[in-house]
Formats: sequence, structure tokens, C-alpha cells
Amino acid sequence: MKNQKITIDPITRLEGHGKIEIFLDDVGNVAKAYYQIPELRGFEIFSVGRPAEDMPQITSRICGVCPTAHHTAGTKALDDLYKVEPPPAAKKIRELIYNTFILEDHALHVYILGGPDFIVGPHAPKELRNVVGVIQKVGVDVGKKVISIRRRLRDFISYAGGKIIHPVFGLPGGVAKSIEKDELPKLKELAKDGLDFALFTLQVFKDIVLKNNNYLELITSEEFTHKTHYMGIVDKDNNLNFYDGDIRVVDPNGNEILQFDPREYAEHIAEHVEPWSYVNFPYLKQIGWKGFTDGAESGIFSVAPLARLNASEGLTTPEAQKAYDEFYKTLNGKPVHHTLANHWARVIEMIYAAEKMNELVNDPEITSTDIRVIPKNTPTIGIAAVEAPRGTLFHHYETDENGLIVKTNLVVATQNNSGRIAMSVEKAAKGLIKNGNVSEGLLNMVEMAFRAYDPCNACATHTLPGQMPLTIHINDKDGNLIKKIHR
Repeated sequence: MKNQKITIDPITRLEGHGKIEIFLDDVGNVAKAYYQIPELRGFEIFSVGRPAEDMPQITSRICGVCPTAHHTAGTKALDDLYKVEPPPAAKKIRELIYNTFILEDHALHVYILGGPDFIVGPHAPKELRNVVGVIQKVGVDVGKKVISIRRRLRDFISYAGGKIIHPVFGLPGGVAKSIEKDELPKLKELAKDGLDFALFTLQVFKDIVLKNNNYLELITSEEFTHKTHYMGIVDKDNNLNFYDGDIRVVDPNGNEILQFDPREYAEHIAEHVEPWSYVNFPYLKQIGWKGFTDGAESGIFSVAPLARLNASEGLTTPEAQKAYDEFYKTLNGKPVHHTLANHWARVIEMIYAAEKMNELVNDPEITSTDIRVIPKNTPTIGIAAVEAPRGTLFHHYETDENGLIVKTNLVVATQNNSGRIAMSVEKAAKGLIKNGNVSEGLLNMVEMAFRAYDPCNACATHTLPGQMPLTIHINDKDGNLIKKIHR
């Protein structure tokens, strides 16, 4: 068999653009596979010279799916930049909005982006591997429930955050708007319904996925397993927290190897560059870049729902903790290394986010009008992190004495996952494609290797020089490189 290449372009059911290039050897087995991100965004460059207080609005434009994550990280970075501590009510309002966003965003992935692969099936016709197929499988009433709860969650974000796509609630030292007491009954009802919906989603997952032995075998298969380090934000007791805390890293055996303040991220995380992608590949500095390999000797780490559960000691809410315990019991203990288990972990996080919403809407301080401390300090450097739906997100701003940006560094969730995603795609391709036997269903299963991470390629792409490097490879008819042109 002559060497050949398989291209999946575009890859589907994710945010942003990308393609997969699969190269087969003489017998039709996979020699190499690449998860390529060809798009580029230069937010770190064109933010230079802008007033720092514009950054939460500017960076929210990176992505229309997760703008609340960038807005919140940017707002927290401004707190640090101006060395101002927001009042307790402001922090609680931010956290309420943020957990609402996590619940809504995870529901998007479970039912619309990643879910079709399990609910409809990875080998189903492509015209059914979408929300239409999901509704056909689970019923119109369930479809209406999903659409209704997501609309109501987004309506609350619009109310509290000003806008749904590009929120404007965050200010250095607080928030722009308090929660009105007249709104509380409606918010409490929403929080309760959100929890009911999250628990319902867990039952759907159990009924459709966990009771299907073929799906369980797929989740735990070697083709979708990597033993890497795991990273996530934790509170003082090492429990998961989306909004605030230290960064905790555990090794493939679940042992803590690092815990640090987000301001210290540059001491522990470096970024490797490959010529075939516009995404950088972060790794742990203390271990170093050892290539695309897993294990304790590799510096590659993972973020996102599975990583967060692995990096934490537990969850602070009862229903989520119950689901967390069942998760690890079913999958034979911590840490879990199965990439597709991200989907299950995402449902557990939906329950946690909904329970946090219920806690916060019933907190007497949530309607306080003491929502901002005016900054008075001269800005210099501000760094902060949140747990975006897709993993740990860092914002780093540096300014002159007038508060104008002179340097920005964004290390986003998908970027933190980029090394493991690249390995996952290649391992799935090598494990699934044999002797040149390729079907559309198999190629979709290769896509499932990245889809489990819910990547946001628009967020992840950047280049520090501020221009798009370009390399053209010219090959002859046998695939031999004749000439390479580089800009």
C-alpha cells in the first residue's frame, strides 16, 4: 500500500477551527497524526497600549462560548493589578454568576457538542450526531428541558452581568451591579431548577452511557487513556473551586507535587512551540519538556473537568460529592486517566455548580449594596486565574504608571491541555485505524479524542511576535520534500 494521508478538515463540534492530519505507513497503519490549529488571534499584541480596565471587555471577545471566563479572570487580574480587595458581597456575586455560567456551558457540551457521540452513538450517521439526533433519542420533552434551562441560566447572566456574550459586570475592586432583593425568589427557583436539571443529566448519563457495556469499554480502553499530571484550582482544604484558590498539581499516581499561588505561574509553567500549530504546549518547568509522552517523567499536564477532580481532594457540596465518590469507585480509584471520562466528570461539575448557586442565592450577603472598593494604588503587575469550563485560565497584565498595558500574557485552558490533546488524537488514531481500514465512524472516534476536552481553539491560539509565521512544504508525487519556504 502506498503511503497516504487522511485529513479531517474541519473538525467538528468544538469552538474554533482545526484539522487532523493522519499519515499512514506502507501497510495502512498510522505512522503519525497531528491535531493542527491553523487559526491565529493576536489579543496579546493589540491589547498593548490599551487602558488596563478595558481588558475584561477586550479579552471576552476572544470567544463567544466562554466570554464569562475571560471576563472574570481579567477582572480578578485587575484586582491584583491595583492591589484592591473587593467587598465580600462583590466576590459572592461574581462567584454566583460564574457558577451559573459553568452550569450553562457544561450543559452545552453534554447535550450538543460531546454528548451526541454517546447519546446517539459514535457510528451513527453524521446528520444525526448533533442536537437533532440527541432530541430524537431522549425525546422532545427532554430537548425542551435542555433549551429552557439554558435560556433561563443565560437570562440570569444577562441580568447580573449586563450581557450574555460579552459581560460587563466586573470592575477592579468589585462589580457594577448588586442583586436586587425582589429578584431573589426567581433566582432561588432558578438555582433549585438548575440542580434538578444537573441531577437529571447525571441520570441520563447513567441510563444511556454507564449501562451500556460497549460505552464503558470504550471509556476505559487503552486508545483513550493517558497517564499525565493533573492541574486545578483548590480551596484551603484542597477541595475544588472554580473561582478562587491555589493551583494544585498531582502526578500520575495522584500525589501532590506542586501547590502555588496563581501569581507564581511563570515559575512553574513554561511553553513549548511546535512548527505545525499556532498553539503553544505548556509543561511543568521542574520536569522539563520531554516531548509528547506521558508518565511521571513527562512535563505534560492536563486541565479540564477530569483533571480538576483528580487534582482535588473532594467537593464541598453533598450531591456532587456523592457523584464524585461513585465516579472513582466505578473507575477503580484515583486518579482516573481515561480521556473520555471527562464527560462524566463534566456532569459531576454541573451538579457542583448548581449546588454552589443554591448556596449563594441563599446567602444573606448576596443582596448587599456594598459591592465595590475604589482602587487608589498605582498599577504595575496583575495576575489571576479561574477555572474555565475547559480548565485553568491565567491572565497576566503589566502596565505603565498610567495604567496602560505594556505586556499581556494569556495562558488559556485549551492551551494548557494542548500537549495531552495532541497525544490523545494520535493514540486514538493509531489504536483505531489498522491496515488501511478507515470508516467515517472511526474518524469520528478519532475526533472524540479531542472533543472530550471541549477545546476552545480560538482562545488557545496566539503568537508573541504579533505576525503569522508561514511555512510551505512542497512535496513530489511520492511525498518526498522538494522545497520548504518560510516567512
